[in-house]
Amino acid sequence: MPFPQSSGGTARGGAAAPDGRRSGKGLLRRMGEWSARHFAVVLAAWIVALGALVALNHAYGGEYSDNYSLPGTQSQEGLDVLRAHEPAAGGYSAQVVLHDGAKPLTDAADQVSSAVDSLKKLPHVLNATSPLPASGTQPPAPPAGTPDVGPLSTDGKTGYITVRFDVQPGTLGDAYLTGVDSAVQPLRTAGVQVEYGGSLGELARPEADDRSSEAIGFGVAIVVLIIGFGSLIAAVLPLVTALVAAVCGLAVLGLLASVWTFATVSPTLATMIGIGVGIDYALFLITRHRQLLMNGQDPVTAAGIATATSGRAVLVSGCTVVIALSGLWVSGLSFIGLLGLAATSTVVTAVIGALTLVPAMLGLVGRHIDRLHLRKPVAETEETTAEQTTGEGATGEGTNGEGATGEAHGTWHRYALRVERRPWWFLSAGVVVLAVLSIPLFSIQLGHIGDGADPESFTDRRAFDLMSTAFGPGSNGPLTLVIDQTSVPAADRSALASQAQKALTGVPDALLITPLTPTSDGDVLIATAYSVAAPQDEATTSLTNHLADDVLPQAVSGSTAATYVTGTTAAQVDFLDIVSSRLLLIIAVVVALAFLVILVVFRGPLVALKAAVLNLLSIAASYGVVVAVFQWGWGGPALGVSGDVPIESYVPMMMFAIVFGLSMDYEIFLLSRVHEAWLRTGDAKASVAHALEITARVITCAALIMVSVFAAFILNDSIVVKMMGLGLAASVLIDATVARLLLVPAVMTLLGKWAWWTPRWLDRILPHVDTEGEGELAQVGANGAAGPRKTP
Repeated sequence: MPFPQSSGGTARGGAAAPDGRRSGKGLLRRMGEWSARHFAVVLAAWIVALGALVALNHAYGGEYSDNYSLPGTQSQEGLDVLRAHEPAAGGYSAQVVLHDGAKPLTDAADQVSSAVDSLKKLPHVLNATSPLPASGTQPPAPPAGTPDVGPLSTDGKTGYITVRFDVQPGTLGDAYLTGVDSAVQPLRTAGVQVEYGGSLGELARPEADDRSSEAIGFGVAIVVLIIGFGSLIAAVLPLVTALVAAVCGLAVLGLLASVWTFATVSPTLATMIGIGVGIDYALFLITRHRQLLMNGQDPVTAAGIATATSGRAVLVSGCTVVIALSGLWVSGLSFIGLLGLAATSTVVTAVIGALTLVPAMLGLVGRHIDRLHLRKPVAETEETTAEQTTGEGATGEGTNGEGATGEAHGTWHRYALRVERRPWWFLSAGVVVLAVLSIPLFSIQLGHIGDGADPESFTDRRAFDLMSTAFGPGSNGPLTLVIDQTSVPAADRSALASQAQKALTGVPDALLITPLTPTSDGDVLIATAYSVAAPQDEATTSLTNHLADDVLPQAVSGSTAATYVTGTTAAQVDFLDIVSSRLLLIIAVVVALAFLVILVVFRGPLVALKAAVLNLLSIAASYGVVVAVFQWGWGGPALGVSGDVPIESYVPMMMFAIVFGLSMDYEIFLLSRVHEAWLRTGDAKASVAHALEITARVITCAALIMVSVFAAFILNDSIVVKMMGLGLAASVLIDATVARLLLVPAVMTLLGKWAWWTPRWLDRILPHVDTEGEGELAQVGANGAAGPRKTP
């Protein structure tokens, strides 16, 4: 059971030199040097690609909508039954809510009738139902003791037109609203307030404008980089390359949207992830490049070495993020899988940009990268000693070829030594912090965020409030009950209807269940159930499941009839059930994939297990933050959230895949440096201290930038985007501080050389991955400096 062998001990990818090191330059180094030397060609290629992708997206790009289907679920099957037997009652419903505070709506009967007729003529409309009684009659008053659920309120001042579509209204595009606005214009002219509810209201939401969030993120990034590294040009370069790569990725996403239906949150999610990782990846390369320049390398060689070393870590990290996002397809829901694909589009362009555009920009600025500075420029370490300017110091490692480190006395070096002396203290402190932050997770309530949580500037929020005031909150999410009695003999149907109607009496959490009515062909019975609570409330979820699993099956017991609960709210509950049932599977798949990546890259089962466990703890803590803020309401109003809301069902799943992938950035970057020093010196504890010293600055700056990018999206009007922004910001902050600066060095110090232990049988079957380009580092060592250490 040996400790891992150095990847520099064999001649993979090139002929073996006499000392066992590779004699040829690797692909990444050649690509980095070529890009830096021919920067004009590379920059021109990127400009052409950017212009072409943006133009193609403008011409052929698709639109985004929250349309999704759930084949095999009872809500979808119920909808299919309605479409087959009563098309006018099937489809997707939305409400056009009317309110006149001065006079009853019957005074505008002509305008209401005109609006209904115009709505019926719109494409994709199956039916539109007026809230007013037939001309010349009075609106019927509800029986005594019966709740008023519409379509016209008791005072006659509020009502709603139910419009049924043959497709989800959200897929019809913004241009469709022009026809809807024209249809209801006579009502608005008459002084009637008209608001759109349900999926029609979601279509009418203002288009998200992320420019202010992006500006804040970029502004904070510039400040952090200038303070952290002192160089103005070095601070701007990561932002430029990240922005170019992100725009290209978004254009690619737009083209993909012409083929598949992506959720409306997709471009915002892709922007967050793309800019965040784009800045981080560029920062890792530029920091190492600048250290190499300070140690005497020429710009082209420095760019090549940085691409071969830190660029290799970026490549592995990017692949890990893509693998984690691909794990979302395990959910079996294309809606979720496509969200992962949306984020992947900008991650891929960020990696490509880091490996080609960044070296080209470095070649363009040459040695002038630190010419404009506000203080003494620094890169990986505070100072470079004479011993570090020769030998392997030329690689930017600050090493002398014999020991783990040169003589450094910076703040991070002293901190690293403290961790080395008292690892149990730091480990305990980190675990306690994560445990406290994770407490709210145990009360998490998954659900769908209703329109009532939206800003009052949204028409669907105003429609929700009008409906809740006039008819109760449950009117915003009625449930359609379907009994398919096609297989029931005609002689038995009357008894079945009576039995079912009796079973639907006195159902807990149901404000009202309307009488069962047959379809025109008599094969299906339909009723509508109204909850006592809003659609997003847990009581409504319980009612939906109770009706589907208990009440309706008992109502048709003894017969061959089939029962369903359908409608938008029922579909949301089915979606929640599917996501909840598969969340643990996705977690297991993503953790397993990440474990394998770390195992292959670093060839240490214990270090891979450590990475998986610590990442799980960090993510649990970030979940706790999201639950406390949104579900418990701790700070929700300050973020523009009206009241306490459940955690959107797919947010934990998305957060897990994204955060687990992103956490690999810092994991791989830190462990790569530990691994380099370990292979070179065999001193496990000193290697941890050395890696922490030279990566702490860049990891801290990168984390602050990513946190600011994610946190800036809290300004978005979408509650889901706010959740994602806060959750991702908290995750990165926790991961880069508590995990990377407390837990990882403490655990690695405690594990010592056993962190890199590998059973012989596993060592034989694992592929060799030169993560940080140890062969490149050995090759550029000056004066015969020792290469990576071979373990006997």
